[in-house]
Amino acid sequence: MDPVTMVFYAVVCGGLAAAAPSFQSRAARLVVGTITGIVAASLLPLLRRVFGI
Repeated sequence: MDPVTMVFYAVVCGGLAAAAPSFQSRAARLVVGTITGIVAASLLPLLRRVFGI
């Protein structure tokens, strides 16, 4: 894994971990985590093109 990908996912996971305790149920955390992962995986290629990385 290259450093840009690692930093991007670290930021996304860190933000999710900070927000996760506010969701009371395990199912809510699972849904939010799944949606966040899909959005992050979809945005990374676009961001790489935009910033020329």
